Amino acid sequence: MSTGAVATTLFFGLEFEATGPVLRPRAETELLAMEALSRLDEASGDLSIIDMCCGAGNLAAVIQVNRPNARVWACDLTDGAIEATRSNIGRLGLGQKVSACQGDLFAALDGLPLEGSIDMIIANPPYISTKRLTQGDRAYLLSKEPREAFDGGPYGIALHQRILADAPTFLKPGGWLGLEFGLGQARQIFALIKRSKVWSDPQWAHDADGQERVVFIQLIARGRG
Repeated sequence: MSTGAVATTLFFGLEFEATGPVLRPRAETELLAMEALSRLDEASGDLSIIDMCCGAGNLAAVIQVNRPNARVWACDLTDGAIEATRSNIGRLGLGQKVSACQGDLFAALDGLPLEGSIDMIIANPPYISTKRLTQGDRAYLLSKEPREAFDGGPYGIALHQRILADAPTFLKPGGWLGLEFGLGQARQIFALIKRSKVWSDPQWAHDADGQERVVFIQLIARGRG
């Protein structure tokens, strides 16, 4: 007996299923995908990519489909995200080139020999402050999607701070880190980048309204941020 059609979301020309407790792909995240692909145009040979906070696996899949020479590790914390990523990877026939890894940020990669070998890390971490999510204007989001997909800590940038600190361990010298963040958070992200002293000057990408929503930086010094 049929249980009805599974809802799909179109992202960068590909269809993704995001049923259950997982973040649905958002149109605004296509900016992160587009900026990542443009920088990978400059790379030659095989590529190694990490998609951190992968959600339904949409960024990982888009990167691999558009850059067939890329090997991608898609990482997330929750069962729902990893199940959705594995399902989407399987439907798209990407199982040989995209791996879903579960754990708390880079702990998902424990045991893999990836340190110092990655060309690019992309991440769309949760970026809504806890107060706005639980008591404010974004509380409605929790009616259909999991808290882990949105809660960015007291100021909305807790996971960005952790990613900026740990990413240098995995990137090659000159490797890229690309981050999506919320409206009005560019100043905070800039401060975190400058404080670490291992990154190039940030390259900002703007949405259709001219708002900074994505940043790309390159590793210029070995070590942790």
